[in-house]
Amino acid sequence: MAEPVRARRLTDHEGQTLQRLVRRGKHGSIRVRRALIIMASASGTPVPAIAQLVAADEDTVRDVIHAFNDRGLDALDPKWAGGRPRLITSDDEAFIIATARTRPEKLGRPFTHWSLRKLAGYLEGNPAHRVRIGRERLRQILHHHKISFQRTRTWKESADPDREAKLNRIEEVTTRFPTRCFAFDQFGPLSIRPCHGTGWAQRGRPDRLPATYRRTHGIRYFHGCYSLGDDLLWGVTRTRKGGDHTLAALKSIRAARPDGAPIYVILDNLSANKTPAIRAWAAANKVELCLTPTYASWANPIEAQFGPLRSFVMGNSNHPNHTVLARKLQAYLRWRNANARHPDVLAAQRRERARIRSEKQRRWGRPANEAA
Repeated sequence: MAEPVRARRLTDHEGQTLQRLVRRGKHGSIRVRRALIIMASASGTPVPAIAQLVAADEDTVRDVIHAFNDRGLDALDPKWAGGRPRLITSDDEAFIIATARTRPEKLGRPFTHWSLRKLAGYLEGNPAHRVRIGRERLRQILHHHKISFQRTRTWKESADPDREAKLNRIEEVTTRFPTRCFAFDQFGPLSIRPCHGTGWAQRGRPDRLPATYRRTHGIRYFHGCYSLGDDLLWGVTRTRKGGDHTLAALKSIRAARPDGAPIYVILDNLSANKTPAIRAWAAANKVELCLTPTYASWANPIEAQFGPLRSFVMGNSNHPNHTVLARKLQAYLRWRNANARHPDVLAAQRRERARIRSEKQRRWGRPANEAA
């Protein structure tokens, strides 16, 4: 039997780009759907499940995965042909791109960034390489080369010396032992205040929430557990994060597989998740703690499961107190576990997967080999 198709491990740049596209891209667009296919495949989701996730044929999913493995992020964009003959040479285009990516100060201009008008004026007045171009054509060229006007962002890389080993282990257990693999994380902080969201309403007359944002009830944290093999999500609301609460969650996970065989729990590097008491209990009960690398909690499969909680329980809500909020969370979890493949749940999971990983914009961590 042929080996199942799976996207190769993503680089930092690829993961960040895919996550940003899924989070902010136009819903239903070809690029967003292809990005979802690649992200899901890289995280170990089989082709049939991806086909249901994006409502596509399985052969289409395989084609996208193969294209990504061959061409990288260029697989997100179909190649279109036709159009009028080019009026700007390749050298002109390369000079335009190089200029747009250079800070204006380095070229003797007294501002910190280009506008289309300023950039076109500089290109036309540059004696070394004069390029006469309109603003619309300039915008098209920049868009074609994936250069956009965007906010400056900070970044950080994991300095964990065991980063590759941890990512390898997470990938191994999710691939080889999906029915014995679980994930744990804290979701929050949860506060009592009106939360904006979306819903159906008469045009021009949206539902309105009171403009009361005083946080007088304190905060809570949802301690969630997720079974990859069963696709079940459960958890409890706590007043704080702590090793005792994490240990209680791990015991509930161990109870889900009472046969005594080893299980694998993926969780992040929070100090409350790896106390001496937790490590001792895990060793005594055949529970392997698969810690994500520092600054790489995006590798935890449960992160995507928090999207529906944010969308369907927190969004467009005005809960009066934490008791009501906790009751709503448990009611949603019961519905979610009975309708795990509901299209709304899957769509919210995709949005949350994109939101959580926006800092790193990637799924897996090893750069592709040059030969690949």
